[in-house]
Amino acid sequence: MFKEGKITMKHPDRQECERLLEEYGTPEHVRKHCRAVADTACAVARELNKHGFSLDVPLIMAAGMLHDIARVEDKHWEIGADLMDRLGYKQEAVIIRAHMTYSPFSDISDVNETDLVCLGDRTVMEDKYVGLDRRMDYVIEKAKKNGKPEAEAIILEKKKQTKHFIKQIEDKIGCSIDDLMKGLR
Repeated sequence: MFKEGKITMKHPDRQECERLLEEYGTPEHVRKHCRAVADTACAVARELNKHGFSLDVPLIMAAGMLHDIARVEDKHWEIGADLMDRLGYKQEAVIIRAHMTYSPFSDISDVNETDLVCLGDRTVMEDKYVGLDRRMDYVIEKAKKNGKPEAEAIILEKKKQTKHFIKQIEDKIGCSIDDLMKGLR
C-alpha cells in the first residue's frame, strides 16, 4: 500500500500529509476533521510562540493532519502510529499513539506539541473548532448512544483537565482560545 523509502523531510508538509491520507484511503469527512485539528493546534502554537515559547509548528501540523489517518480501524491510534514509524516520522508517531488517551496535559511552562494536537482534537467537532464544552458534550452523548454511559465520568475528568490547560494558555496569550479561533469557524 505505502511506498517505503528514504524520507528527506523532517516532518511531512501539508501536501505530503494530504497524499498520505489519500493513499491510506482515509474518508473525506475524517480528512476534514484532521485539517481542522491541525489548523486549531497550529494557531494556538503560533500564538504561544509569539509569547516566548518554542513549539515546533511543522510537527504540530503534521501530527494534527495525520492523527486520525487510520480512524476507520480498531485502535486507530496504534495503527496510525505504527504506519508513521514505518515511514520514518517518529515524532508524529509518538503524538498519534498518545492522542486518544492523553492525560494530563503538561503545565504551561512545559507545554509541548502533543499537548496542542490533543487540545485541537478535544475542541474540534467534525471539521470545525467548536470549543471544549460543545465537543465534550458531543463525546458524552456519543458514548451513551454507543452503550457506554460509564465513559461519562472519564470524559468529564478529561474535560476538567483540559479546561485547566486552556486557562493557562489564555493567561499567557492574553485572550480566549475561542476569540483566537474566530477566524477558523
